[in-house]
Amino acid sequence: MNKLSKLAFVVLAVAIGNTACGQSQVRNNKGLTIPGSASPEIKPVVITEPVLYDTDDPAIWINPADPAKSLIIGTDKNSEGALYVFDLQGKIIKDKVVRGLKRPNNVDLAYGLMLGGKPTDIVITTERMTHKLRIFSLPDMKPVDNGGIDAFVGETGFEYRDLMGISIYTSKDGKMYAIAGRKNGPQIGGYIWQYLLSDDGTGNVKATLVRKFGKYSGKKEIESIAVDNELGYIYYSDEQVGVRQYYADPEKGDQELAIFGTSGFNADHEGISIYKLNDTTGYILVSDQGANRFQIFSREGTKANPFEHKLLKIANVAARQSDGSDVTATPLNDTFKHGIFVVMSNDKTFHYYRWEDIAGKELKVKESEKR
Repeated sequence: MNKLSKLAFVVLAVAIGNTACGQSQVRNNKGLTIPGSASPEIKPVVITEPVLYDTDDPAIWINPADPAKSLIIGTDKNSEGALYVFDLQGKIIKDKVVRGLKRPNNVDLAYGLMLGGKPTDIVITTERMTHKLRIFSLPDMKPVDNGGIDAFVGETGFEYRDLMGISIYTSKDGKMYAIAGRKNGPQIGGYIWQYLLSDDGTGNVKATLVRKFGKYSGKKEIESIAVDNELGYIYYSDEQVGVRQYYADPEKGDQELAIFGTSGFNADHEGISIYKLNDTTGYILVSDQGANRFQIFSREGTKANPFEHKLLKIANVAARQSDGSDVTATPLNDTFKHGIFVVMSNDKTFHYYRWEDIAGKELKVKESEKR
């Protein structure tokens, strides 16, 4: 074997070895290897008790009186599905589980919607088979939606009303909006519908349509939606294409601000969550579903482009085929001192990760939580 053949053989062997170990490296558009892309798999510190059918998406409710008693709400996506409620040890709180939901998909929550003259924390999920938004008060998980709110009314075709993604935007002046996505829709604009949430006069929630916006590639679907309240942005995963960014305030217009994460994904772009170091900086985590990893981008842009989100790290996780995720920087207990990252796994569970394990040496923890 000549020297050139030997060199080719060595390169091929290394490539095969990396692929076999599931640690193929990822490079950015400048040809630089992204930190963490070849790192070992990060293990969760807690795996929840399993649901009956099919986990899909979690949301984190922080208990203002005692963060150690915070809750994780997760969907069980089935025709006889449910909203499950877990404690921080991953145990199901049976008396809070809402059953009998018709294929609940994604879930989100918000704090302080005025209902019956009182600020009320709410959790919202999309019920795909009935085309309804379902809303419950927190932490008691009581319905406050009069049996459900019809969404995408007037659209024709089942998939055009087949609810999937959901997120809640709370504006600086206290208005609360539901941002809803569906299985299919128009490509030029109007794929996402935004509803103003308010009291219907009886202490229940009503939803008033305020705008239709958002491009769609038509390649697969849009499931994951996330909102950055402080910066006023909406992000959503156009699967197999990238993450699209828009203003959350309907008065700021419907122009697409950015699309990022357009390369280096193994298959579908899925769950989006935002770790906030302060009101303007942090990280956007996007599930690279087919590779069992999260690609982590800068929350803030650059001086040259405020909507440029740089890829900073790849986090390989133990969760399999993750659709949904949520994260908070709030310290919760002795286990989650710098926040918690909750990830759906396709074995009917949710995984809880410590933020410092996800961050490693490449990313920061929230400054106020350093000890």
